[in-house]
Amino acid sequence: MAYDLEEQEQLASIKSWWMHYGRLVMLAVIGVSIISCAIFGWKYYSQSRAASAALLFAQQQAAVQANEHKRVRDIAAEIVSQYGSTSYGPLAALGAAKSDFETGDLASAKTRLQWVIDKAKDEAVRDVARLRLSRILMDEKAFDQALQNIEAKHNDAFAGLFADIKGDILFALGKRSEARAAYQIAFDRSDAASSARQIVQLKLDAIGEAK
Repeated sequence: MAYDLEEQEQLASIKSWWMHYGRLVMLAVIGVSIISCAIFGWKYYSQSRAASAALLFAQQQAAVQANEHKRVRDIAAEIVSQYGSTSYGPLAALGAAKSDFETGDLASAKTRLQWVIDKAKDEAVRDVARLRLSRILMDEKAFDQALQNIEAKHNDAFAGLFADIKGDILFALGKRSEARAAYQIAFDRSDAASSARQIVQLKLDAIGEAK
């Protein structure tokens, strides 16, 4: 009898607890289920978007190889507008900017490169865009703007390339000693067997006091 009474008390306690907290438990279970479904759905959505962007990017690369400049730019516009938040957006914009440059549309090339600098999540992609934009600004003799752009923070792996362009800008501005120092950094940070290092050596020889 005592056992039955104890069991009834436990059941009564459980019923009382459920009456007070059962609704919260159900809401929590439903909430967890919704979150799980949302996470799964977002992963599927993200993977689907990435796959679609990858397909378009492959088509753009084929157009690059075929020198189909208009198609390169058209595909880039589609990727940027629909999949700009994926890693393929900045890569497609880089390809289109190169096409713009090759066809003489420097204004469009600068706009695309600045977009990559502002939007790309990959630091290396941003650095490539910054290097290319600096070269265009140099060609336009916008030396101060080019110098400001090239002095931005960048990946250490690109230090030699950044220093090389900085040297070119400073030399164009008539700052020979500062240009020499930049070229020396570019020389020191370049691979010993690379053609880039040989070019920097020629610049050092031309400017004097080469090492």
